[in-house]
This record gives sequence, structure tokens and C-alpha cells, in this order.
Amino acid sequence: MKMKIDKFILGIIGVVLLAYFFPEWGSSDSPIPLNLIGSIGISLIFFFYGLKLSPAQIKTGLKNWQLHILVQFSTFLVFPLIVLLFYPFMRSAHEQTLWLGFLFLAALPSTVSSSVVMVNIAKGNVPAAIFNASISGLIGIVITPLWMGLFMQHTATDFNLSSIYLKLITEILVPVALGVALQPYWGKFAQEYSRYLTSFDRSIILLIIFKSFAESFEKNVFSSVDVGDLLLISVATTALFYAVFFLTGFMADQLGFSQEDRITVQFCGSKKSLVHGTVFSKILFQHLPSVGIMLLPLMIFHALQLFIVSVIASKLAKRDIIPT
Repeated sequence: MKMKIDKFILGIIGVVLLAYFFPEWGSSDSPIPLNLIGSIGISLIFFFYGLKLSPAQIKTGLKNWQLHILVQFSTFLVFPLIVLLFYPFMRSAHEQTLWLGFLFLAALPSTVSSSVVMVNIAKGNVPAAIFNASISGLIGIVITPLWMGLFMQHTATDFNLSSIYLKLITEILVPVALGVALQPYWGKFAQEYSRYLTSFDRSIILLIIFKSFAESFEKNVFSSVDVGDLLLISVATTALFYAVFFLTGFMADQLGFSQEDRITVQFCGSKKSLVHGTVFSKILFQHLPSVGIMLLPLMIFHALQLFIVSVIASKLAKRDIIPT
């Protein structure tokens, strides 16, 4: 099977290299107001996200409550608990920073578009995937800062949950609510131009990644990261993905789920959103010079999950469906 390299992953590699060679472009002294552009872009991303949320789909999706609980349980509890098991082994400040990056990854919502696409390819329960992927992002606005606040308050004196939630409400929740309110009027527009809106989303994400890494490179934060660290992160993210993937599959079997529902649980419950991750990092870690390091596990996990799940989905797509 011929595998395509995701263009977005190539874009991420490109902006990281650009940040390495031209870190001054992303510094606070840069004449380009990247922070302002990023903030406006984030609000627009979630406004369009709200436009795509169909109240009818959400209402229909509520019926399969066992599946939804299992997906959200995996996304916001199983993932973080696995990472928490390794907290006692983190001794140095460098190890704790890398571990916080993994906790951030583990506390994030599930990805939206790729989860739905992969479930569709694998012939899983697509309506349930749409519901879970959509609702996960909203739950993450509340849950992700709570998980990070348990540990960030000890390492960053400016980590203030009240100010963070205020920023999340104004930059994310209000635009989503506005989008949902206007969905009956502009929803068709959002669906019709979905491809262009996805390109806009990715452009904003690349801009945030560029600024995060430019600041980290400018302050020489990555001097403590070597090839061994990158190898360790790659192995750890792979192990984390497979642990959750097989655990969700096991739980789905124990609950007697159909194969279609099992696919949805595994694909949605084992994935993490790079979009939400980069957006949340801009708000949660805005004063930390090590934000680039914090994003490393997420970016490696993102590329890894796309590769592994696309292979699995392609194999499942070839199976014969027995009519019920």
C-alpha cells in the first residue's frame, strides 16, 4: 500500500525550520503582530467550528450514550492517568518539562476531522464519530486547563486558572456559541466551503507553531533537547497510542459493542487534536519560554496517529460487512 505524506505535517516541519533559521521573526520585537493575528485567527477557527455543529446531529448522537461516555472517558481520563503513572520518575527540571508536554497531550480533546474521515474509511459509526469529535472539543475547554492546573501552578507563578478560563471563554467559547446560533443561516456556507476553512485553520495553527518555536529557539530552550530525547518521545508516544487504542477496544468488547461502534470508540478515543493543542498552548503557556518543548510530544503524536490509524482504517475498509 502506497502511503501519502500529509501536507500539513510537511508544513509543520517547514515552519519549525523557518523558526530555527529566523527566530527574530517570531520574537516580541517583531514588527508583525503575530499574537494579535493568532488571537483573531483562533476566534475565527472556533466560530467556523460552531457553524459546522448541527443541532440535529447532536440530538441524534445523544442516543448512543454508552459509546459517548467510553470515548470521553478514554480521552479525558484514561490518557492522563497513564501519563500520571510516570510522574514519580521525573527527577530533573528537564524531565519534568517533557513530562508536562506529555500531560498536555494526554489532557487534550480528540481530533475532529481526521477522526470522522478515518471512521468513515473503516466503515464505522460515522454519526457517533461526528458527535464525539465535536463534543470533545467543548469538554476540553473545561477539562484540559484543570488537568494542567494541577501541576502548572507549582511550576509557573503566572498560571492563573481564572484568567485562563476568561481567555478561553472570550476567544473560544463565545465564538463557538455565536457560530452555533448562526448555524441555521450560515451552516450551509460552512459546509460548502469546508475545504477552504480547513486550509484557514491549518494556516493559523502553523503560525502559532512558528511563533512558539521561534521564541523557544531565540531563548535557546532546545539546547537541553538531544537526539536521545526525540527518540524517547517517539517511543513513548507510540506506546501511549497503542496502549489507549487496545484498551478502548477491550472495553468496547466487554460492553458488547458492534464492530462499527468499536471502530468509532478506538479511532475517536485514541486520537488527540493538534488544532486544540496549539490553540490551548497559546493561552495556557503564553509566558513560558519552553512552549516549543511542550508541543513536541503533541506534534510527534499527531504525525504518528495519522499514519497508524490510516493503515488500520485501510485494512478495515476491505472487510465484508454482514447486513443486520
